[in-house]
Amino acid sequence: MAKKAKGRGMSYEKRKALYGYGFISLWLVGTVIFFLIPLIQSLCYSFSEVTVSPGEIKLSFAGFQKYIYALGTDQYYTEYLEETLIETLWKTPLILIFSLFIAVVLNQKFRGRVFARAVFFLPVIIATGPVFRIISGDMDTTGNVGASQFSTMFSTDLVGELMEFLGIYGLSDNMNSLISSIADNIFGIVWSSGIQIILFLAALQNIPSSAREAAEVEGATAWEYFWKITFPYVSPFILANFIYTVIDSFTSPMNKVMNRILDLKSQWAFGEASAMAWLYFAVVLAAVGIVTFAVNRLVFYENE
Repeated sequence: MAKKAKGRGMSYEKRKALYGYGFISLWLVGTVIFFLIPLIQSLCYSFSEVTVSPGEIKLSFAGFQKYIYALGTDQYYTEYLEETLIETLWKTPLILIFSLFIAVVLNQKFRGRVFARAVFFLPVIIATGPVFRIISGDMDTTGNVGASQFSTMFSTDLVGELMEFLGIYGLSDNMNSLISSIADNIFGIVWSSGIQIILFLAALQNIPSSAREAAEVEGATAWEYFWKITFPYVSPFILANFIYTVIDSFTSPMNKVMNRILDLKSQWAFGEASAMAWLYFAVVLAAVGIVTFAVNRLVFYENE
């Protein structure tokens, strides 16, 4: 009887599987209720004329009218989408270059290194939309002018004065506009680099000491060491940071497209807002796919 009862018992592998399912059960329930169901509802809204009445929401099939409205009729959506794409195009490389540079610096041994790392990690802790708007001067929840005064230190024409001092003249209007945009967004670039710096630091700390010792024996300069040792080891993290930066830029609280979608939602225009959101999702997905395909060719993997 004991052997028979033992044979009917659950195997160790099945018990482990049940433990795993039990561990993620709350996450699965939350994903279905708070993500999958609203996702399907928003897709239905984007193809429907949504009428909100007391106690219910009525849907009537409208085909692609909401998508046509988003792309052809709405006076803000396509303009904001173009601005977002252009801003992401030039801001993403700057964030990656800045993050890698700061990570290389913070990886060195110097006094106050822990404090310096904490300073660059601070935006990750308080990186909320209202905080960023107040600091950058775009919003002051108290009604005072203190926030805008604080932000003026980041928008002074220091770059223009520096170029004039160096004797750099004759730049085109587009180049001057690009330089001014970069200078005005220095604070935003620094603010958006916290996670990327952490990932690059993790990659730098995984470089084996034997690689540095071999480079020193061979007489490699710091420049050669960076391109031959450091850059190949951190290249997989460049791809990860690239994807993260693109998605973070598209979902930023300062993003005009997101604000336009939320404005329509607050006006009870659920159909139009859902269509814009799904179009935006398709653009983000395409951008991430293009970035992954392009950058993955430059990634060095140690086991290759």
